[in-house]
Amino acid sequence: MGRCAYCGVRISLRYPAVELLNAVFYVLIYAKFGLSAYSIYYMMFMSALIVITFIDIDYQIIPDVITLPGIALGLVGSIFILPDPQGGLLGLSGSLIGLLTGGVIFYIIAVASRGGMGGGDIKFMAMAGATLGWKSVLLTIFIGSFVGSVYGISLMVFKGKGRKARIPFGPFLSLGAAVSLFYSREIIAFYLNL
Repeated sequence: MGRCAYCGVRISLRYPAVELLNAVFYVLIYAKFGLSAYSIYYMMFMSALIVITFIDIDYQIIPDVITLPGIALGLVGSIFILPDPQGGLLGLSGSLIGLLTGGVIFYIIAVASRGGMGGGDIKFMAMAGATLGWKSVLLTIFIGSFVGSVYGISLMVFKGKGRKARIPFGPFLSLGAAVSLFYSREIIAFYLNL
């Protein structure tokens, strides 16, 4: 029990944890959006966020094999299926603007930080923008940056880490994208009503 049937190596708890996390989010997506074509898209997007989170924690990379197909799926889905958080269909133009918003902002950050931000983050935000639209990708960036900054400052204060310590940013962006996926409509409406 708990070992691979073929090689006998102990199976890490991470594998069932990732599968359970996927299942939990699938149920939450179903509860929020019902059983629809775009909820299936959102389930695939959520699985990508989970995989990106754990790969970035372990290796500090965000693989193109996840983000590039994710960009293509977002663009195609925007034409036929994916909704805009403010109502209606996201549409190809909404998806392209989201892709450029997320990608260009992170490209500028990568250039300004001189390697502090990687190409994987750029493509990740392009994927998020293509799937969620420009308003939601801005919310994703805000949430991810805020939580990531709090985490980084906590490491400096409590663990004595320096400002140059490498921290994987993918998990924070994934958190921001997940919050945007579920609550961007409500958060944007709250902000506009202030």
